[in-house]
Amino acid sequence: MLSRTADHLFWMSRYMERAENTARMLDVNYQTSLLPQSLAVAEQGWRGLLSISELTGHYHKRFDKVEQRHVMQFMVRDETNPSSIVSCLRAARENARAVRGTLTTEVWETTNQTWLEFNRMLRDGAFERDPANLFEWVKFRSHLSRGVQVGTMLQDEALHFVRIGTFLERADNTARLLDVKFHAVESDFYGAADARDQEYDFYHWSAILRSVSGFEVYRKVYRNVIQPEKVAELLILRPDMPRSLARCTNDVVTNLALVANDQSSETLRRAGRLRADLEYGRIDEILSTGLHAYLTQFLDRVGDLGAGISRDFLVTAH
Repeated sequence: MLSRTADHLFWMSRYMERAENTARMLDVNYQTSLLPQSLAVAEQGWRGLLSISELTGHYHKRFDKVEQRHVMQFMVRDETNPSSIVSCLRAARENARAVRGTLTTEVWETTNQTWLEFNRMLRDGAFERDPANLFEWVKFRSHLSRGVQVGTMLQDEALHFVRIGTFLERADNTARLLDVKFHAVESDFYGAADARDQEYDFYHWSAILRSVSGFEVYRKVYRNVIQPEKVAELLILRPDMPRSLARCTNDVVTNLALVANDQSSETLRRAGRLRADLEYGRIDEILSTGLHAYLTQFLDRVGDLGAGISRDFLVTAH
């Protein structure tokens, strides 16, 4: 396969996954903002969202204060923000258009229709009327896109690069979400909170689980009250949790092995090492050495993997 084609496929899937993850993070913040809380706590939540996406500096070039309405506009419809939902969907569509001959008709039409319909919804005021419904729509369209890819594309290198992009982006976003949200309630690991704090924490952890479609999964796996260390274990080490770091890394390695070439052995080795560390990791060891340090290192390793994949297979940097 031409490296330029692989590049477009890889980034098409990354941008679609990024749009979905941005919608998920906005949704959890929006739902949490509806709970009784102080202005300071609410602002901390929106600051955290900007921090997850490394957009704090970019945001402050546009707005003086961190406010819900400004952050929502910035992350949904601001075309100067490369990580806004509208920018990600446009980039996904442009990358898909560049390789229409490699994609099935269904994949192209799904990606193109998502872009066109999202813009129509923005013009019609759907975002202002019901933000939560718009976020659900974005998530659904991303699910539809992946389903059409797996259901209609030949199981060849093209699909493998699509899957590598999807799972690399998902691993990155899950780690960022975990890092910021756990840091916001770091005190949960130490001592007991009063009844009101515990009630708020339940909704906080429930919202985080729902943001990665993990609430029902958590109940099925652990069958008890929501505990921060169990949330961390589910989203880091459980290989059967679709959005966990372990699951995403495993899928990256599987697809990377299927497209391996003469110069990719080192990238594949590093990916396999990361998978092994997650496969044999224990949550008590991770928490005892510091969750923030662990996730920071994980993000560095994922970034290194992305750079290796670009160097070995692709042609351009994004």
